[in-house]
Amino acid sequence: MVFLFDDLALCNNKYSRMKFGKTIKIFLIDGDPNGRMSCELSNWTGKAFKIPRIKIKDCVDRPEIKNPGIYFLFGKNEIGKDIIYIGEAETVYSRLLQHLNQKDFWNEAIIFISKDENLNKAHIKYLENKLYEIAKQVNRYHIDNTTVPTLSSISESDRAEMEEFLENVKLLVSTLGHKAFDTKRETSSIKPKDVFYLKGPRGADAHGLPTSDGFLVLKGSKAAESTTPSIASNLVKLRSKIIDQGAIILKKGYFEFPDDFIFSSASAAASIVLGRNANGLSEWKFQSGKTLKDFETNDAINEV
Repeated sequence: MVFLFDDLALCNNKYSRMKFGKTIKIFLIDGDPNGRMSCELSNWTGKAFKIPRIKIKDCVDRPEIKNPGIYFLFGKNEIGKDIIYIGEAETVYSRLLQHLNQKDFWNEAIIFISKDENLNKAHIKYLENKLYEIAKQVNRYHIDNTTVPTLSSISESDRAEMEEFLENVKLLVSTLGHKAFDTKRETSSIKPKDVFYLKGPRGADAHGLPTSDGFLVLKGSKAAESTTPSIASNLVKLRSKIIDQGAIILKKGYFEFPDDFIFSSASAAASIVLGRNANGLSEWKFQSGKTLKDFETNDAINEV
């Protein structure tokens, strides 16, 4: 089995987020947590709006989103895969009205504009291209764009400003509930001693680690070719779903993960890998034999 610990292109400095405290101000425009909201960072000229599809027409009262900006449309496909469309417009509100007639997959939009009206066409085209490329490499969401956005040519000083704008966009999109631009691996390097292993019959041979999203099974891991008769029905459905999504691909005698894949829990990951009902807390182990349960509980208790 080939361990791909050095396959970390997605976690290089180009796409990493600066780690320092941030103050975020969220305003519920309609006084409803399910309605429209605006979002601002302290000491930043950008501003975000999160708007449900059914509220787009109500935004005639928001003159800011009639300015140039970038926007994202979020939804899911018929098998539950997250979808994103990345766009730019010189009049964002008008473009969103067009999308109400042109695209039906989305149920929510997130918009970014500049409070000082400092974004021009070249700026937003630059941002659109960069965000498209990041989303493509991160590979969390299916991208609905049919063409690759054009990268505009801007000055060195403008590029520096847009790179800062870009980092804040990524931060706020994640804060507002979408991790389309967040790498699946949360550290820039993965050492073998930090990785949990799982091996079983029918070709199962996987490695992974816990993350803030759930349990990450690493690229190159192998899952059992078949399942046991006693496996729970919900796990059968999950297995079928990830096969349909292409998250695991059938090889000779096993299924392979062509990319990192995040499961909601260690037990879900273990069950899919082993092809049977499994308790991930006891099944996933370090090379030393220490279980995930011991790692999460006993070590913490000993530190108290």
